[in-house]
Amino acid sequence: MAGQALRNGPLVPQLEHVLRQRIETGSWAVGQRLPSEAELAAELGVGRSSVREAVRLLARDGLLDVRHGVGTFVAEPPDGPGFDQLLRRARVLEVLEVRRALETEAARLAADRADREGVAALRRQVAERHARQVGGADAFVTADLDFHRSVVVLAGNAVLTALFDSVRPVLHAALVDMVDSEPQLPDTGAAHDALVAALAAGDGAAAVAATNANLDPMIAKLREGRTGE
Repeated sequence: MAGQALRNGPLVPQLEHVLRQRIETGSWAVGQRLPSEAELAAELGVGRSSVREAVRLLARDGLLDVRHGVGTFVAEPPDGPGFDQLLRRARVLEVLEVRRALETEAARLAADRADREGVAALRRQVAERHARQVGGADAFVTADLDFHRSVVVLAGNAVLTALFDSVRPVLHAALVDMVDSEPQLPDTGAAHDALVAALAAGDGAAAVAATNANLDPMIAKLREGRTGE
């Protein structure tokens, strides 16, 4: 795993994903001591503080055991069936709740500010997004998030765009995991088409409704799964 390529953007979510993969794939076995912060930072080309924060997040989730003065070790999986699935759902739910708040406001603004060229680009992107549904999870999620980022950009608010970019690495990892592991995810293709139509018509209320129609079924599914297990 040496030389793992990291993308531009916030480092901690990407580092957390890299380290989580090593645990989940068995590259680091239960009870194994992790390399030091300095060793991981040098291997991944990042600062020690970023590694420390990623380790803290994984320890919070029960995946790592930090023993001060001794080292950091891969923890025993907590007792109880379905813990990993419950944890994954809880974390994805948190991200989707933030995403909903951000994207509904972006959709409302974009309905007022989107120009003809921007809407035409969205139509091409939503077609690409639909086409990628039959491919791998990573390609599909990338196309989906590219489309939604373009909607946020059309809102004309640099802070909203920066916020979307800051959560995108976490969102991408969570959605890829969800697509790969969750059966019978809601099909929200029609909601995406409705969003483009609303933006083309300059209808802010319809744009917000289409955004909610995209995200609310996934949020509802995760909430139901979290309380029903």
